[in-house]
Amino acid sequence: MLRRHLAARDISDRRVLAAMAAIPREQFVPEHLRERAYDDGPLPIGYDQTISQPYIVALMTQAARVTRRSVVLDVGTGSGYQTAILAKLAKHVWSVERLASLSEQAAARLCRLGIDNVTLVVGDGARGCPEAAPYDAIVVAAAAPSAPRPLLDQLDEGGRLVVPIGDRALQDLTIIERTAGGFRTTRAGACRFVPLLSDEAFGTPF
Repeated sequence: MLRRHLAARDISDRRVLAAMAAIPREQFVPEHLRERAYDDGPLPIGYDQTISQPYIVALMTQAARVTRRSVVLDVGTGSGYQTAILAKLAKHVWSVERLASLSEQAAARLCRLGIDNVTLVVGDGARGCPEAAPYDAIVVAAAAPSAPRPLLDQLDEGGRLVVPIGDRALQDLTIIERTAGGFRTTRAGACRFVPLLSDEAFGTPF
């Protein structure tokens, strides 16, 4: 995976590559899919959710520029895989998941792996987690039509928000950096994520 899907493309951050090597991805996928854990593609994890392909996880993590001093917000805990990768790199990760059952399963996986610099929260990820703000990086594992305003407000100066922006079918992976003068936006290419269900994004599920 590291050579073929990551280093051979544009993943060059050694800390990101080391984190991807250290976290056993097979622990974050359903048992019947474990032989496909390192395929270069997303896999279903139930509840109409997916674990993102390894390359996208690495690309988003690299774009976030997480350091050992970073406090990070992870939106969309899902299986907990992206959370675990970020936790290997950051001081602390706050991770928000809409579905309590997924959050509970992720908590058990992280505990088994001895990852304890994570706080899991059940709630609306598009609203962030203001009690721990500001964040040095925010990584969003679901698509929104535009960057949710609460997440921009919770980003520290110099921090980066990495979020797929577009419609429900196709998005651009977008990097928004908060500067002293406002926000600077760049794009890292096309991607496809499940929609972010929130009044701040694609509406609630009901």
